[in-house]
Amino acid sequence: MKSYLSYFNLKFKTGLQYRAAAYAGIATQLFFGIIYTSVYIAFYESNASNYPMELNKLISFLWLNQAFFSLMYLWHKDKDILAIIKNGNIAYELCRPQDLYLMWASKILGERLSMVTLRFLPVLIFALLLPFPYKLILKTSIPFFLLSIIALVLSTFLSTFLILLCHIICMFTLDEKGIVNIFMVTADILSGLVIPIPFFPSFLQKISNILPFRYVSDFPFRLYVGDINIREGIIGIIIQLIWIIILVIIGRILSKRALRKAVIQGG
Repeated sequence: MKSYLSYFNLKFKTGLQYRAAAYAGIATQLFFGIIYTSVYIAFYESNASNYPMELNKLISFLWLNQAFFSLMYLWHKDKDILAIIKNGNIAYELCRPQDLYLMWASKILGERLSMVTLRFLPVLIFALLLPFPYKLILKTSIPFFLLSIIALVLSTFLSTFLILLCHIICMFTLDEKGIVNIFMVTADILSGLVIPIPFFPSFLQKISNILPFRYVSDFPFRLYVGDINIREGIIGIIIQLIWIIILVIIGRILSKRALRKAVIQGG
C-alpha cells in the first residue's frame, strides 16, 4: 500500500507545481460560472412557469460544479499512462512488483486532486462575494452536509475508475481519440455538467439514473443544496458504491485481458 501512496503523492505534488495552468483553470471556471448563471437567471426571469429547481439552489449547484470541475469532468487524459501504452514502456511497468490497475488509479487520483486543490477555493470565494441572485449560498443542514461530503468522496473514486476504464480500453485500441471523444459527449450530457438532470425529459432522466455519470457531479451537489432529500441521498450513495464495485471488477477483467494480448509498441 505504501508504494501506491508514493505514486499518489508524486502525482499530487507534481500537479501542484503547475500554477499557470491553475490560474488559467480558475479564470475558465469563473467565466463559465458567470455565463451559466446569467443564462439561467435570464431564463427564469423571462418566464414565470414552474421549474424543476429553485433558482437559488440552481445557482449554488452551478457554482459548485464549476468549483470542483477539475475533479468532476470525465474526459481527463493522463499523458504519462497513454505514452507508455503507445511507446512500449508498459513493459517496464509490468516489471514492477505492484498491481498495474492500482498503480494507475493512484496516479490518476493524485493528479485530479492536485488540480482541484489549486482551483476550488478561489472559485468558491468569488461566487460567495457576488450579489444576489448570482451568488453561491452556502446554507444547508448538518445531515445534508455530511451526506454530500460522503457523496463527493465517493464521486471522486467513481470518476477515477471511469477515467481509468477509458485508459484500459486504450490498451486495446492504442489510440485514445475515439474512446475519449465518445466518452466526453456521453459523460457531459448524462452527468449534468451541461444541463442539470432535473431539466431533462423524463425518459432521459430514467436513463441517467441508471448509468454512473450523474453520480459523479449531479448527485453530490444537488444533495448539498437540498434538491435531493435524505432518503434519495442514502439510496444514491448506495448506488455510488455499487457502481464503484462494478467498475473495479470490469476494469480489472479488461486490464488482465489486455495484458495477455499486449503488443509492446516501439520495440
